[in-house]
Order: sequence, then structure tokens, then C-alpha cells
Amino acid sequence: MEFIYPQASLIAGVDEVGRGPLVGAVVTAAVILDPLRPIVGLADSKKLSEKRREALYLEITEKALCWSLGRAEPAEIDQLNILHATMLAMQRAVANLPISPEYVLIDGNRCPKLPMPTQAVIKGDGLVAEISAASIVAKVTRDREMAELDQLFPEYGFAKHKGYPTAFHLEKLAQLGATEHHRKSFAPVKRAIGL
Repeated sequence: MEFIYPQASLIAGVDEVGRGPLVGAVVTAAVILDPLRPIVGLADSKKLSEKRREALYLEITEKALCWSLGRAEPAEIDQLNILHATMLAMQRAVANLPISPEYVLIDGNRCPKLPMPTQAVIKGDGLVAEISAASIVAKVTRDREMAELDQLFPEYGFAKHKGYPTAFHLEKLAQLGATEHHRKSFAPVKRAIGL
């Protein structure tokens, strides 16, 4: 199915980062770009180097008409499940925008309930500039949070694996148990804390 750009002037792109990790919040961003201040090089955040993402993050947060973040904490993820927590975090990101969008484009295959028209765009972070921008803002934000968590719990290596279930992370989880930032409903964490 080909993506057709909606006929609206205030379009927000929304993306999330952090559905797969075992630790930390799922972070979402909503971005409305300024057509008069184009940003060159927007792409799926996962396809950019960390240095390039950081540079684009600064440019997006400076040039966008507006942007905002939303999040769902580990306790909410455990209570709701990751899908519902992600939808909640996306609703929060859109609600936090200082300018209300006329239309919202969401990366992926489903949309949260929002008060304006929405469209899910599969692989949208590579197709839609607004979603690319949101993916970069969300990823840089979450990566910085993982670096901060790494300062508090250096033995887990959060700065390197960003909370994803790497062999190293799973090994440390088995050795040291879970932190209060771990998602207790995720199987590897459940096993580590003996639930």
C-alpha cells in the first residue's frame, strides 16, 4: 500500500523507542515540522550514527514548529502490557504538543485513540519526515536516559546495550537480579527475580 500524504497543514509525526528493552520507560515523541525551515538528512533513527542523531536532534528541537515527549514507565508497562503502554505514551506525546495538529501520522501498523484524524504508516520512520524526526527525538532522549541509568548501575552496561536483552545484560540480570527500573513483566526479568 503506497503512502499518500494527507491534505493538512499541521501534521504531527509520532514514533516510539524502547518497546524491546527490559529496562526503563518506553519513550515517544511527536513533532510538527516547519515547512519554512527544512531539515536535511532526516531518516529512521536506527539507520543513523549516534553522532548524526545527536546533531539532527539539536536541529529538530530548534527548527520544528513544535515537539514534545511522552512516556510510559516500567510500572505502567508491567500493568498495561507493552502495546497498551506504548499507545498511552503516544497519546501523552500528542497531548503535550503546544500546537494541536490537524492530522497525526504514526509509525507502525496501529494508532492510539486521538482527538484528531490519524494514520498508521508501516516503516513510516523511513518514509515520512515528521515520523523520522520523532524517531530521532525519542531515540536520543531514551539513549541519554540509559546513559544516566548506567551512572547509577555501572555493572549492568546500560550505556552500551540501552536495556535490550543482550547476552551481557541477561548474564548481569542473572548474577545481580533486577533494578527497580527493570520491567518485571518481561520474561527474562521475571526469571531473574524468580517470579
